Amino acid sequence: MAAIAQRHVQRNRVLFSQRTMRSLTTAPVQCPANAATFVVEDTTPKCDVVLHSSRNVNVQYVPDQRTRPQNPIDDNSSGLVSPRHWDEDWSMQQLQEAAENNIVATWGSTRAVSSTRMMERGEGVYVYDKSGNKYLDWTSQAVCANLGHTVPPAIKEAVIRQLDKLPMVYGGTGLTEVRLRLAHLLSELCPGDINGFVFPTGGGEANEAAIRIARRFTGKHKILNQYRSYHGGSTATLAATGDFRRWFAEAGASGFVKMFNPQPFGFKWGSNDKEKTEILLDMLDEQIRMEGPSTIAAIMLEPIVGAGGALVLPAGYMQGVRALCDKYDILLIIDEVMMGFGRTGKFWGFQHYEGVIPDIVTSAKGLTSAYLPLAMLGMRQKIKDFFMDNPLGWGATYANHPVALACAYEVVKHVVKENLAERAASFEPLMVEHMQNLVNKHSCVRQARAVGLFGCLDLIGPDGNMIQEYQQTSPPNVVRFRKAMLDNGLYGLFRPPLLHCAPPLIIQEHELSDGFSRLDESLKELDF
Repeated sequence: MAAIAQRHVQRNRVLFSQRTMRSLTTAPVQCPANAATFVVEDTTPKCDVVLHSSRNVNVQYVPDQRTRPQNPIDDNSSGLVSPRHWDEDWSMQQLQEAAENNIVATWGSTRAVSSTRMMERGEGVYVYDKSGNKYLDWTSQAVCANLGHTVPPAIKEAVIRQLDKLPMVYGGTGLTEVRLRLAHLLSELCPGDINGFVFPTGGGEANEAAIRIARRFTGKHKILNQYRSYHGGSTATLAATGDFRRWFAEAGASGFVKMFNPQPFGFKWGSNDKEKTEILLDMLDEQIRMEGPSTIAAIMLEPIVGAGGALVLPAGYMQGVRALCDKYDILLIIDEVMMGFGRTGKFWGFQHYEGVIPDIVTSAKGLTSAYLPLAMLGMRQKIKDFFMDNPLGWGATYANHPVALACAYEVVKHVVKENLAERAASFEPLMVEHMQNLVNKHSCVRQARAVGLFGCLDLIGPDGNMIQEYQQTSPPNVVRFRKAMLDNGLYGLFRPPLLHCAPPLIIQEHELSDGFSRLDESLKELDF
């Protein structure tokens, strides 16, 4: 039977070969006039897997024949550079044209850029616009110009000296003396065994690095953050953020789980710190268990919520979070980007909570007083030891920039020498007094908070609720108030319904009182 089957196969092969050879010599098949015409070369090789094939069956796959799009013909050469770039001064018309034609805004719409006041210079706690108008910088720009707008000579000289000596060393291939000095100084200023430091270029970048380091060190993915928080503008840090800006980026990130703050907008946990702390820690313990401790790399908190409203954590809460992190082998990341370097009357914001030492701490704004862009990330010894033989997995070209490091080194020494943290603490009673006066006097102010030289007012409308949501377009009365602030010589970062009060740490008592007087006059636009 096997022999018969073999002869049958051979006969079919011969017949198939003969039919195939005849088909190769016949005329092409005629297709209907409206049918697509496919031309298959007689030499199209057959498929080597199947046993039988013919001219158009079981041959190498024939794809569509698609026409490529025409190459671009746009002129991509650079334009002519205007000679005005070598002029010392531009006219207001020229500047206005550049604002309207070339500038793109960030968190807000760009249309407002053309009407934004153009600042020209600064001195002490004041800034001046192009028209010569003088303003008290009520929020130290974005709570970062901690030393004001007159650069101390030692800082300026250090920057110039570094520019002259060695303006750039890529941190991945070389070290500079100032990098080593600053890291050592910060190891002395950080409590416990926070001994390892890297220097990114901004607070968001530092928090991005902190998230990645926590994940690499623990081998776990999830990061817990609070709703009323802000951690940066990159994809990961904006997903870690809790406020509305998170909506711009969280679709592109994973692993971020939100916790409720002790101060939610629409309800309350209890009537005092003890009640709030007990409920919040029980809830967090439950949340950790439900998420799975083996999946959580870190809990990431601001020690005092910054952009979210100068919110101080209730007594015992931060200590309880630290204890839960230890219990479940979770890292504690403290975001000191805004609070670090003395803003709240302590050198670090977390020092308001006795016994708490983070595993990773980040900071930025006060590190250089915003004179140059730089941030810091500090890690405890166990994490530093891990990365002695494992790559950190994070880096940036401008990280550890020697000129910015030279600036930071002198700024930090200045903060220490001038006791600016203690100085900020001494202003707290005056801050509280003035803010209480505003609450008493203005129907539009529900309450206020102040710690050191960092405070915030909650603005409300006639219904007793917040005057607007963060993400909403400001109503007419808020627009009028914003203008009144500028007209009264008060300049600052205003994010309704929150009104921050965070002047430079060098402010004098009479200047602070004057600022509150200007704010007092401006708030009349919101009263009802």
